[in-house]
This record gives sequence, structure tokens and C-alpha cells, in this order.
Amino acid sequence: MATLSPSNSPKVVRRRVSTRRRAASHLPPSSQESHDASLNAIRAFLKSHTSYDAFPVSFRLIVLDTKLNVKKALQCLLLNGVVSAPLWNSDKSRFAGMLTVLDIIHLIQYYYHTASYDYAATDVETFRLESLRDIEKELGVATPPLHREHPSSTLYDAAKRLIQTHARRLPLLDNDTETGHEVIVSVLTQYRLLKFISINCHKEVQQLQLSLRKLKIGTYVHSSSPSDVPKGHSPYYPIATAYLSTPVFDVVHMFSERAISAVPIIDEEGVVVNLYETVDVITLVRLGAYQSLDLTVSEALNQRSPDFPGVVICTASDSLGTLLQLIKKRRVHRLVVVEGEEEEKKGGKKGRLLGIITLSDVLHYVIGEPGIGEGIETEEQQKPAAEDVGAS
Repeated sequence: MATLSPSNSPKVVRRRVSTRRRAASHLPPSSQESHDASLNAIRAFLKSHTSYDAFPVSFRLIVLDTKLNVKKALQCLLLNGVVSAPLWNSDKSRFAGMLTVLDIIHLIQYYYHTASYDYAATDVETFRLESLRDIEKELGVATPPLHREHPSSTLYDAAKRLIQTHARRLPLLDNDTETGHEVIVSVLTQYRLLKFISINCHKEVQQLQLSLRKLKIGTYVHSSSPSDVPKGHSPYYPIATAYLSTPVFDVVHMFSERAISAVPIIDEEGVVVNLYETVDVITLVRLGAYQSLDLTVSEALNQRSPDFPGVVICTASDSLGTLLQLIKKRRVHRLVVVEGEEEEKKGGKKGRLLGIITLSDVLHYVIGEPGIGEGIETEEQQKPAAEDVGAS
């Protein structure tokens, strides 16, 4: 497992089915005043920089025409190592939304319930991206709105748009001065924004040493004792969980029903052994398993790429600053909070699921919590993205 520490690089201990990264830090003394001052300095920095400033020196942008069939679109995404892309309506010469993992999950649900495997395998060869909205209607899923922002808007405004729309990524659009047509310039993600902060606000980030528990960042289980759990709820409510023996389709249903991007995999004692993500579903689709989703999570994880980076875990006593420093070092989309030594001393179980922290949670806190800075409508926990709940 790997530790999330200012002085130590993460390291991985490989296990049979799971790969977990441990996050733990020793917090230096910090005051609420210095913490709040650092947050305000970060917000001022974002207000003085535009979305253009967050662009990497070199990047590629993949845009998919809505006339493209789903299979070719997926091949394009996998070939380029991405899980989402802007859509373009060539008939009307305008932006048409985003293709995300959640769209593919909806398609899998549709095929699983309405078609045979042979039909699904044939239909996906000709099924066009523009027809995905029809699938949403069949499933009773709300059509995602076409959110966008101009590249010259401030990063602070872009961040607020991400928070208010529960989106993981925000398309940046401009207009061609000659034709007047829309032009897709880039896509700003939560990860890119937080990494930009961690790189350029190093001094301020170092001051964010209050614990995640104190800051109430993330979603946590409502009860520490199974006997206190309300009837009909999981002991880990409101966090969706699964076991290695859980059928994959049950997890796919959780993704769609709860609009979440990952489900912690636990053992009988509640200890986190792995994480099943929406991006794992893409692997099954690539293998043609549109309807063969009755396999268990354990069997599905055996088909996961060997370069899977592992599950990043932390404890509630770890700090926001060390979390942001980790984002600077490697691509992180969420952290699973587990019971640590403090909980173990109180009779808990080390490694047992305690909560989950998404980039949405982190961005929401950094941009503004009521009572600290500009108030922003509280985001519903563990629903990080209306248009894509994965990792981004």
C-alpha cells in the first residue's frame, strides 16, 4: 500500500485481487486562521487566471462526430487512452455534448434488458452516437444539459460551473470569427484544475494541514456500529459497496442509479480490498460482454489491465494539503477513507471502509464552503457528475 505523505513517494504492495495504496500523513501544527487565509489566496489566484492558463503546453483534443457508430467511438477512446470526448453535430456545425462512460453504461443496461447477445453484438456495429439520447429516454434517464464555458473565463468561474452542474469536465467553446460557428477549444477537468492549483499554489497548499475529518470533506458511513444501521440499509450507507462475489451487473446498476463512478469492494469485515470503477466496464465492452454481465466482480477484475495504478486510500486524520500534493504527483480521481490506528484503538478494524472522497468533494471545499468564503449551493455527496461520474 502507498502512503500519502509530503516526504514519501507512494509505493504499492501487490495483493491477490486488490491493489491498494495507503495514504497517511503526520500533520504539522496548523491554525484555522492560516488555513482560511490559504484558501482565500487560492481563490484569488483562480480569479486572476483564465481557463487558457490551465492548458498544458501540448495536448490533443479528440472530438467525435455524432454520426460515428458506438463501436468505432469506443475503439478511438481506448486507442488514445481516454474515457470521454466532446461530440460534434456535423449537420448543424455545433457542439452536441459529451460522450462519457455513463453513456456506455446506459447502453449496456439497455442491451442487457432488451436484447440477446447476438443482437447486441450486431447492433452495436451500426448504432450511432446520436441515438444514445433515445436510449436515455427508454431507460427514463434525464438528458444531460449542454454545459460549456468560454476559454477566457476565469478559473474560479469555471470551477463554480463544475460544482453547480456536478460535472467532472467542462467543455471550453469559442466562436469562429469568420463563420460564427462554435469551435471546441479544449475540455477542463476537475483533475486538471486541482493539479493546476497544487502546482502554482505550492506555499498555500502546504498550509492546508487541517484533517479531512475536521474539514468534513467527503462522504462517510452514517454509523460505526451495525446495530445502529436503519432497517433496510447497508451497514455502509450511504456509500454503495459490493463484494468480490457480487455480479457485475448489480454494480453497473449502482453506477446508473446513483450516478457514481466507483464502488468500493469489501470483505465480510468491511475491509476494503479493491475498487470497481466505471472505466472497468469499458474493458468488458471491448471484450464484447454486452450481456454477459453475470460474472462476478472477482472474475471481472481478473480481466483488468495489469498496469492498473491501484486504489488510493487514506484515513480521516490525513490532511487536505497532502491530498493536493498527491494530485500533483499522480493522476488521482478519488480516495477511499478507511479506519486507521485511531479507530483501531477505539475498537475499530484497521482498513475497514469509513468513507470516500471524490475530486468533486475536494473542489467544492477549495472553491468555497458556507462560512469560509463565497457560499455555493451544497453538492449532494457521492454524485460527482451528472454527465460523467468516473473518473476523469
